Amino acid sequence: MPLLVQKFGGTSVADADKILAAARRAIQAHQRGQQVLVVVSARGHTTDELIALAKEINEHPPAREMDMLLSTGEQISVALMAMAIQALGVPAISFTGAQIGLVTDSFHSKARIRNISTERMIQALDEGKIVIVAGFQGVDQDYNITTLGRGGSDTTAVALAAVLGADACEIYTDVDGVYTTDPRVVPEARKIDRISYDEMLELASLGAGVMHSRSIEFAKKYGVPVHVRSSFSDAPGTWIVAEEHARRLGVTVTGAALAKDEARITVFRVPDRPGVVHSLFHSIAGSHIVVDMIVQNVATDGTTEVSFTVDSADLAETLRTVENAARSVGASGVAHEAEVAKVSVVGLGMKTHTGVATTMFEALANAGINIQMITTSEIKISVLVDRASSALALRTVHKAFALDEWDNSSWPPFSVENRPVKHLRQPQDAENGSSSTPPQGMEELVISGVELDEGQACLTLFNVPDEPGFAGRVFRRIAEAGVFVDMIVQNISTAGNTHLSFTVPRASAQEATKALSGMGPGEVSVEPSIAKLSVLGVGMRTHTGVATRMFGALAERGINIALINTSEVRINVVTDIGRGQESLTCLKQAFSLADES
Repeated sequence: MPLLVQKFGGTSVADADKILAAARRAIQAHQRGQQVLVVVSARGHTTDELIALAKEINEHPPAREMDMLLSTGEQISVALMAMAIQALGVPAISFTGAQIGLVTDSFHSKARIRNISTERMIQALDEGKIVIVAGFQGVDQDYNITTLGRGGSDTTAVALAAVLGADACEIYTDVDGVYTTDPRVVPEARKIDRISYDEMLELASLGAGVMHSRSIEFAKKYGVPVHVRSSFSDAPGTWIVAEEHARRLGVTVTGAALAKDEARITVFRVPDRPGVVHSLFHSIAGSHIVVDMIVQNVATDGTTEVSFTVDSADLAETLRTVENAARSVGASGVAHEAEVAKVSVVGLGMKTHTGVATTMFEALANAGINIQMITTSEIKISVLVDRASSALALRTVHKAFALDEWDNSSWPPFSVENRPVKHLRQPQDAENGSSSTPPQGMEELVISGVELDEGQACLTLFNVPDEPGFAGRVFRRIAEAGVFVDMIVQNISTAGNTHLSFTVPRASAQEATKALSGMGPGEVSVEPSIAKLSVLGVGMRTHTGVATRMFGALAERGINIALINTSEVRINVVTDIGRGQESLTCLKQAFSLADES
């Protein structure tokens, strides 16, 4: 019998009428012949009210007791939902996280799921009951109540869909799907019918508040189709699915996003030798600080600049850590900027289409918006801009890629039928009636691969003027020459100029160099043969220390890093071509990946 997981957020269960409406949705699916499991959040503003109450008692409440307190919000919701479903004539049973055996680690307020026992849920489902589970919570191995942090109910729902082998997971919320950007900032934003896991991961990390990264990581890892829908209408929502189901011919950019609460830190004149970058980020990882953009440009005079962004709330702690680390490696100093924002465009089509960077950079220049930093991945381009200009920047790039004209009408609706599911639900043992042991460490970081590309060249423009429009002119020339660009790295300016580096296919290096002739006051440097190493995985943003492990493995071999850029699903570095194969081998060893060569 097909299984459907439905998750209802706080606004969807805010009062009795909304709880009854959610109950009717669950019953409708049950009457269609599906087994139904419902995950609910705390009602309305319950969590905020509990936090405020705790701080009236204790300004710095212990994390364990906060988890004990906050978990009660979901417990109220599951009981009320079970009562509502039973009042409508359908059997139902509610469970807390502890009662279903959702076991986490012991990091209170941000616990990660280790495993889930399925026996009680399967038994209740097989008895014809609708099962209601409290989101956001679990217990550690010592039976302490834990909570999963922001977006925790989404994470619970997708995790249960994964462990039970559900056909789909429906996320009901106060919006009717995923939009091309935040409609509160850009009213012209359009709803997207279908989006890939990787695109959604990038958008979620950039502040698209519909879904949170950890739940999408689960969905991608276990192949769970996620349907984001409105609680208040029956309109189709947005399917978050595997790439083969989301790719759309002729579309380069799927969405744009804005992360406003960013802070930028730059370490100046970092010695250009193996191990230095690792030392910096090892210190940051030790403080459990999540780093977003990382940019290292090419070295001049034996030193380089390394910039990265963190959440504004982490700025003070990060500065304390980085200033000590910078002194220890012999860097000249540390600077920071608290009033910055990251604007990004995301799309699977970037893998095969040229000119995306040109369109973005020219649009921003025409709006008079200066770009402070640039970093890219295969499906994303991110720029750092002044926070005061961030809303205008988002509207500008959204318009530049015609996302206000997004049309779903030519795309057939997605169906879960005939779609392979990574079933984790095991059949019951015939002798003792118990299911097999669920997978351990469900939410662990998964490094899916390490790649080596020895077919690229690196071009660097030195002393690029720090002014709107220059990057646009550079990549306009490159696009007109028909050259495909992979990595783009631009760090912040010093003394009014900066360096701009990018990689192209080695066969196109001469053509790209010719296209840049006479571009500016600085010289153009060409490294005709480089090794680009990429670490790919699921959970790379929400698990701190991935970059540190990568940089450390290379440092142990004495392999220097020339360029760095990062994304939600991969970290890219450039090293010397002569050490490419050695770099590949040591990274596979560092991440415990079998060497298939």
